[in-house]
Amino acid sequence: MNDWALARQQFLEEYKHIRHAEGRGSEDSNYYRALPFSDCTGRNSAMWAIRAQTYRYFEKNILKVLERREGRPLRVLDLGAGNCWLCYRLSLRQHRPVALDIFLDGRDGLGAARHYPVQFPAVEAEFDHLPFAAKAFDIVVFNASLHYSVDYVQTLSEARRCLRAGGVIVVLDSPIYRRREHGMRMVEEKRAHFLKKYGFASDALPNMEFLDPTMLKNLAKDLAVRWQILKPWYGWRWHLRPLNALLHKRRPPSRFWILIGRPTAYDHPAASSID
Repeated sequence: MNDWALARQQFLEEYKHIRHAEGRGSEDSNYYRALPFSDCTGRNSAMWAIRAQTYRYFEKNILKVLERREGRPLRVLDLGAGNCWLCYRLSLRQHRPVALDIFLDGRDGLGAARHYPVQFPAVEAEFDHLPFAAKAFDIVVFNASLHYSVDYVQTLSEARRCLRAGGVIVVLDSPIYRRREHGMRMVEEKRAHFLKKYGFASDALPNMEFLDPTMLKNLAKDLAVRWQILKPWYGWRWHLRPLNALLHKRRPPSRFWILIGRPTAYDHPAASSID
């Protein structure tokens, strides 16, 4: 087993330990079928409330637009599908989703697909080596997962390759910071927290962990993608988090903006801009 495979195995073992310790998953199928709108266990209700708001916004402002435009079931690739709740929701809308992840756990990974009353492909593979033909999907969604990439250019290049003409890349619930140094502080704090609580820093793989405006501009230029930034409303408490952090002299929090990436021609002058 090479160094990368060993690091990947360590990451998955530690990731499973953390997710189970956080109370992710259930033996009750109703738990999965209620996501993201309700956490039947009550263990991660605040997190799922954010996911629900994000999904509602995605459904209303992105998915329905593409449904009207195409007038047919959409082929959707759910990257970092986790327990496959998004694929289930898409299936209920008669779309044709594919779940992809490297985490096969029966509670919080692809193994949880057994809890849904509909079937869809669940594929074990890495972001950077997608086992699909070019131009296979209408939407490629990173569902709270893009920040697990170890190389944004490679990861998004693969996503772009799999998009048909007119398709879009959608990034949901990945942390975005206005300044790189704030993101780096978050990474340091997160690893210190894991080390103290679990005895390991959970850094076996060099995940990117966050995005910032400079990264997005560079990715737009390198990949010939135009980013559109959407800003869902998560309520006043969430909106005031930056002010509270300032008053308490803490690191500014991340934003969960939705990113829509639309590929452009490589010679297009607007390819490096952000809406």
